[in-house]
Amino acid sequence: MSDNKLNAAQQSGAVQTTGHAWDGDLQEYNNPLPRWWLWCFYGTVVFSVLYWFIYPSWPVGQTWLKGFGKVDYTIIDKKTNKVEEREERWNTRALLLADLGEAANSEQRKAMLAKVRVASYDQIVKDPKMMEFVRSVGKGLFGDNCAACHGRGGQGVVGMYPNLTDDDWLWGGSMDKIHETLVRGRQGFMPAFEAVLKPEQLDDVAEYVLALSGEAKPSPASERGKEIFQGQTGGCYYCHGADAKGVSSQGAANLTDKIWTIADVPAQKTLEDKKAVLKTFIANGVNNTRTMPAWKGRLNDDDIKLLAVYVHQLGGAR
Repeated sequence: MSDNKLNAAQQSGAVQTTGHAWDGDLQEYNNPLPRWWLWCFYGTVVFSVLYWFIYPSWPVGQTWLKGFGKVDYTIIDKKTNKVEEREERWNTRALLLADLGEAANSEQRKAMLAKVRVASYDQIVKDPKMMEFVRSVGKGLFGDNCAACHGRGGQGVVGMYPNLTDDDWLWGGSMDKIHETLVRGRQGFMPAFEAVLKPEQLDDVAEYVLALSGEAKPSPASERGKEIFQGQTGGCYYCHGADAKGVSSQGAANLTDKIWTIADVPAQKTLEDKKAVLKTFIANGVNNTRTMPAWKGRLNDDDIKLLAVYVHQLGGAR
């Protein structure tokens, strides 16, 4: 009887069952996977095995399957401009180097670089195509060599590395001066006054400096601080200038604006807190914390020139 029912179900095209039944009428259907789906699955298995051998994959002991794929790329020594051809097993680093080498060796890039090389800074700034090239290449150079200290956007770190986007330059903001900074490096220095000035004198000088930029109102204390600043006792004007607007040859900051490169005055809420921050730097001075390395010998002349223009335009190119 059951066989007759099964044959009838098969003939009618109904879904077949495995023949198992529970509680009398609960049956298990027999739905095999479509053949095309099975072949696709088998194909992915074969592909994965081949992929393991062609490209880097599984760890094996102290090493890994390095694959059979190869990447050819070109390395250019920036100091000597010597070209070296290399071949490595496929990996993302070698692939990146191949892409970079291809971009560096493109005829269009070489032609534009040659044009920038012989152009003056004024000519570069006035040429939109050269400036577009400078921004494109300079961004990569800045990210690789400068962003670790100055930040990806050149915003700097208060107390450590100057902000390059505010057009306030300690060592001069012209492209020639920026080029000089890149080539020679810089060593910021300010003497310590803790042994020279009494605590109350340090307090007066700090209040005067705050008054210069409008962070504090003129007061008898700031007047006393002015005498120390402008006189032989403190002698601060030697570096910061009689007008306190800084001397670029010394890398001395302009104290009359509201841009603070060392003391984080804007983060302080009260006058006493601002004075305390300033007094710390006046008392202890600044040494061995404001050093920028020289990039001559690390970067070639073309890269330094591109960086000088790029950094200049970060500050608004003023």
